Amino acid sequence: MRTLLISTALLAVCSTAALAADAPPQDAQPLSQIMQQIEDRSDFAYIDEVEWEHGVYEVEYITTSGAKMEINIDPISGEQVN
Repeated sequence: MRTLLISTALLAVCSTAALAADAPPQDAQPLSQIMQQIEDRSDFAYIDEVEWEHGVYEVEYITTSGAKMEINIDPISGEQVN
């Protein structure tokens, strides 16, 4: 039982450390501000998916014509980096 508790605690610490390492930098723009910039595009209809991957926000959105757009956004500048 004691081994199970220690293993569970260790797993929790490792999981938390992994999540913290895979987060936007502290000086990143708020995600809401970045999403607003995308929503302001003339061809924007709606956001389909947002993920944090490899140091950028990967955003998929649908245009008014129904096309699916996939873009990468730098979290600090808010600029597209595709």
